[in-house]
Amino acid sequence: MESTIYNIQGKEAGKVTLPANLFGLPWNADLVHQVVTSMRANARTPIAHTKTRGEVRGGGKKPWAQKGTGRARHGSSRSPIWVGGGVTHGPRKDKIYTKKINQQMRQKALLVTLSRKFKDGEIIFVDKLEMAEPKAKTAKGVLTALSGQFSGLTKGKHVALVALTSAHKPTMKSFGNFGNVEVVDVRNLNPVSVMSAKYLVIADPKTAFETLGKKRVAQN
Repeated sequence: MESTIYNIQGKEAGKVTLPANLFGLPWNADLVHQVVTSMRANARTPIAHTKTRGEVRGGGKKPWAQKGTGRARHGSSRSPIWVGGGVTHGPRKDKIYTKKINQQMRQKALLVTLSRKFKDGEIIFVDKLEMAEPKAKTAKGVLTALSGQFSGLTKGKHVALVALTSAHKPTMKSFGNFGNVEVVDVRNLNPVSVMSAKYLVIADPKTAFETLGKKRVAQN
């Protein structure tokens, strides 16, 4: 398999041979769904927290006598049926949502996702992507130039995920001003981030392939 490499001016800069073990795997919807669901659950941080009747303040004294008042019997004003009382079956921040993911499952899900992304024509290979200085105008110019070959690269939500082979700070800061563009190290790619963006931009493909090639998975 081969694909075109572009430069930051949006012009063709050559061809690159794609490893079949990275971009030629068949789609596995069940695996990807299981891994993505687990990763999102693991990233979940419970915030909402309600108090039970044993945690709210007050209510230690019986509101009124058990008999003789003509009113319903109550033992505490902190009962869930009282205003200001505890909450029954409410959200609790101590609930654990973590799900276990095997390393090989996570790695293969990434490679399967990359293969699907390439098949759909949503991966852009750029020969070199390093900004001399942090400048949003330069980064926008790169996206605009590439949009000539890939429509919708400059407008919309989560339009691009830029994968760099090294943490080049000027480049990361240049793209950091755009809310719909995310920059990551290629070694930190995961199925969730890849699928969340419309396009995946991979800089310095050959070096990126070497890094991704280290993600060994069992062959089924």
